[in-house]
Amino acid sequence: MKNIFSNIKGDLFGGLTAGIVALPLALAFGVSSGLGPSAGLYGAIFLGFFAALFGGTPTQISGPTAPLTAVSMVMIAGIIQMNEGDISKALPFILSVFLMAGLFQILLGVTGVGKYIKYIPYPVISGFMTAIGLIIIITQVLPILGYYPENDQALIDSMKPKAEEVLLQKVLKEETDEGILVLENLKETIKKAEQITTEDIEKEAKSMAIASTSGVIGAVKNFGNAFKNINYLEVLLALATILIIYGFNRITTVIPSTLVALLLVSGVAIFMDLDYMPIEEIPNGIPIPHFEIFTGFDPAMISPYIFTAITLAFLGAIDSLLTSVVADNMTKTNHNPNQELVGQGIGNGIAAIFGGLPGAGATIRTVVNINAGGRTRLSGMAAAVLLLIILLALGPVASRIPAAVLAGILLTVGIGVMDYKGLKAIPNMPKSEVIIMIIVLLLSTFWNLVYAVGIGLIIASLVFMKNMGNVSAEKSEVKPLDEKDWEDESGITKKMKEKVFIKHLEGPLFFGSTSEFSKLGKKVPDKADFVIIRMDKVPYIDQSGLYALEDTLLDLEKRNITQLIVGLQNQPRYLMSSIDIIPDLVPEENLFEDFNVCFQWMKKKAKI
Repeated sequence: MKNIFSNIKGDLFGGLTAGIVALPLALAFGVSSGLGPSAGLYGAIFLGFFAALFGGTPTQISGPTAPLTAVSMVMIAGIIQMNEGDISKALPFILSVFLMAGLFQILLGVTGVGKYIKYIPYPVISGFMTAIGLIIIITQVLPILGYYPENDQALIDSMKPKAEEVLLQKVLKEETDEGILVLENLKETIKKAEQITTEDIEKEAKSMAIASTSGVIGAVKNFGNAFKNINYLEVLLALATILIIYGFNRITTVIPSTLVALLLVSGVAIFMDLDYMPIEEIPNGIPIPHFEIFTGFDPAMISPYIFTAITLAFLGAIDSLLTSVVADNMTKTNHNPNQELVGQGIGNGIAAIFGGLPGAGATIRTVVNINAGGRTRLSGMAAAVLLLIILLALGPVASRIPAAVLAGILLTVGIGVMDYKGLKAIPNMPKSEVIIMIIVLLLSTFWNLVYAVGIGLIIASLVFMKNMGNVSAEKSEVKPLDEKDWEDESGITKKMKEKVFIKHLEGPLFFGSTSEFSKLGKKVPDKADFVIIRMDKVPYIDQSGLYALEDTLLDLEKRNITQLIVGLQNQPRYLMSSIDIIPDLVPEENLFEDFNVCFQWMKKKAKI
């Protein structure tokens, strides 16, 4: 904190530049999430400020990002649907999930669990990031074509029979909750049903129409309707935005092309008074905290989304720490990962209370900040303050931005976020990794982002364990001593080769390698007198490995074959002693720290 004012000029310029870059993205992510542009701005303001203040990467610029917005979008649509399509009813529960995600991030930082995030397999990350890109691209097709389900009367009319059914079910549920026996009070039921107006049916049908287009599947199902009702003005606005973003980048990268596209296309649309669809209105004034998160807390409503909150926490942690590494490389500094996660958690928690989207450290915005001179946490705080000033001063103007412009910006974000490195490497990747990547990609895109990552991690773990088991098995074959596998075994005499067998173990003896190990007893011929199990390179044994070892030793004991163990380390010794393998099956005198000592003992015992 004491160095926060050591680079005021550079930090202010870096922060202002990063804030300008963040503005169109914050608005776009807010619209995409389903909570509106203000949610994106609030997220960028509060997360950006407090993550910079409390985080562990001085130059980090935080705010809503594509991966977290994609996960949030699915969750938001689900909770809104559970609340009769009423976003005002759903908002406290949505923000509660965001708040939980922030708390989980703080927990990751405090406990130091964040350091294990680096062990997530690359195929899972690659498939997930490409899916994020596809989700954003597919879901932006409808607004780019100018199709909005709330304006499609044919779709709304088709929903009215179902809407009437839903409204009647609500009447029946209300009566049940009130303790009314419906069959004995049909007159009361009919009276309430007759109170349902055509406006109620229209409203419910409109809500159902909007819900029918949410997500990838909903968007794809409505492509036909969208192409039948193309609004060419919206298409032109979106295309102009996309062309300016890619075209202006070829001229210069000093000025953010997304901001140029936002200002130019929106300016032309507003100045020419075109008949376009604007974004939702951005509220005036300072954001107000949503204390109903706490006063109206409902565990039953939140519990299905705990895993989503955990996913948001981990995803935000990955996003932030990867950006921190980029920042370190550019500034030749070292970030504090645990402090960074605590800062991100505090920022996301406070953003949730004020109605903001969750986010993470944003690579592009951080790079812009550093290149513009930002070096301390003051730069991130300055970027957030700039966005707050824009919100307070230009909120009404920003509310007139065409929705098609933000859809065009999001399309370019979706294209940019896809993992082309991973896709290009498919021909050269192991088949198992390609399968994992494709499974995560497809499940994330067309089913559920959260479950897809979990399934990907499980499959990757199983593949890893199988591969490690195979490697362990290859390195631990049972062979007669006519092969000099290890240098200290070179003194074995010819006479001993037929009587002594060795099992070389390398690496941990765990459930992934027990299958091959269990075949040991069958491989050793009855004429053998000794089996030497070399555990010099076995640092760890789990319960599965322990019982596989016990079964093998019991089999050898039944056949009157003496077992000797060499190089037993502390952890395996402790477990073997805890279930009395030592000394019941293998006496202390049959344990040796050194093979040469074992060899001399065996020569004496065997008398050969």
